[in-house]
Formats: sequence, C-alpha cells, structure tokens
Amino acid sequence: MSYTLTHIENRILTITINRPDKLNALNQATLEELKSHVVAAQDNTDIAVIIITGSGDKAFVAGADIGELATTNAVTGMQFAKFGQSVMNAIEDSRKPVIAAVNGFALGGGCELAMACHLRIASDNAKFGQPEIKLGVIPGFGGSQRLTRLVGRGKSMEMNLLGEMIDANEAVRIGLANQVIPAADLSATVNSIASKLAASAPIALSMVIDTVNRGYEFSLADALDYEIKAFGICCATEDKSEGTSAFLEKRTAQFSGQ
Repeated sequence: MSYTLTHIENRILTITINRPDKLNALNQATLEELKSHVVAAQDNTDIAVIIITGSGDKAFVAGADIGELATTNAVTGMQFAKFGQSVMNAIEDSRKPVIAAVNGFALGGGCELAMACHLRIASDNAKFGQPEIKLGVIPGFGGSQRLTRLVGRGKSMEMNLLGEMIDANEAVRIGLANQVIPAADLSATVNSIASKLAASAPIALSMVIDTVNRGYEFSLADALDYEIKAFGICCATEDKSEGTSAFLEKRTAQFSGQ
C-alpha cells in the first residue's frame, strides 16, 4: 500500500502524504516512500522544484505514528529516529528547492518535516508544535535542533518543553513559517512560488541552498569564503552567461542548468 501520492506538472513534483485517516502521521513506510521520492527527484531533469503537502484539509502531518512509537524500545527508538533524520536530511540537502505547503496540523514529525523544507507556506488554519513531551519523549527527527536554529533558543525551549501548539501567524512572527495564506488559496500560491523557482537558474538555486545550509554551521569568515567559491562556480556556468545576456538584452532568460 502506498502512503504517498506524486504528481509532476510544469517541472514541479508534488508529494502528498496520503494517510488522511491517521491525519497523515509518519510511519516507517511513509518515511521510506518520502525519502525515495526526494532522492529520485535529484537526478530527474523533468523536476525542478518539490512541493510536500498532506492530503485532506485538516493536517499537513500530525506527527509520527503513535502506534509504531508505542512499540519502540531504546534500540528500535534510536533506529527510528536515525532513519527519520536521514529523511529530513535528504530534504534539507536537496539540490532542488523543497516547499512545505502546510495545510493544517504540522505537529511533532510534521513540524520537523516542514522545518527540513527550504520554504514553509502555511494556510491560515495551520498549527505548528513539538508536543512530544506529552508522550514522554523528545523530538527525534531534528525538532530540538532545527527549531532552535529557526526561532532561537528561548522560543525553541518553550515549544519543546511545553509542547503547545502555535497558529500560523505566530509561526510567521517567530520565523518558523514564511507566509500565511488563506486555506482556499494555499495550493495556487505555492504553485505560483514553485513556478518562479522552476524558471530560475538551477545551479544558482542549488548553490543558495548549499551556502545557506552549510554556512550556518561555519564561522562567519569560513562561511564567507565558502560563498566566494560558490559564486565562482556560478560565474563559470552557461546559466550565468544566459542570465547576464538576457538582462542586458531586456529579455526573459532561458536557463539550461549548465
């Protein structure tokens, strides 16, 4: 049984977590499917951008599958967390932009999934949170770390210690989400953003993702040096020649990814 749906149109891959009866909770099989789609997309020239969303209008992903979590012990729990983190890392390290279309509850593993994406566009009925503390555990898919890097230590500590939900507007205010969109307009808005990204220079997009992600872990001096090298790589591409020529000739650039 497949727990994800995929659709490719206009070089945009949409991955839909499809467990509406479980509020799209992440079990092992769903995580495996999600990772395989993201990994396969990296070398698929028909795909320029990835959107991840949830089925239905209640949940993006309401968390990890509690039924599976209840059966874990120290060893299997670590294995589950390690694999879950590998999925989130594959998304965060994707050379192609990944957008989370957060169409409802993004709790626990769902919040962690959204944070691994490069952009988070939330519907006005979305809720974010890391409620693992209420189950006697902590986040295992990167929630204690990515949340801290996005919103700061104080707010991350509050959300992880109390386990309470915040709404979409608060998520934007603290830097957890990028935009709030009326629920009826979420899909169209996300697809519009994805289309803009799909028309951009692929190598430059991947370099932005890489320099932001890697540079955040470096000292400022090392991060700036890393940026210099990435800039130099971009300057040697056909896309740079096309982009600068198009600008000077007052026409729309047609990037090839070369």
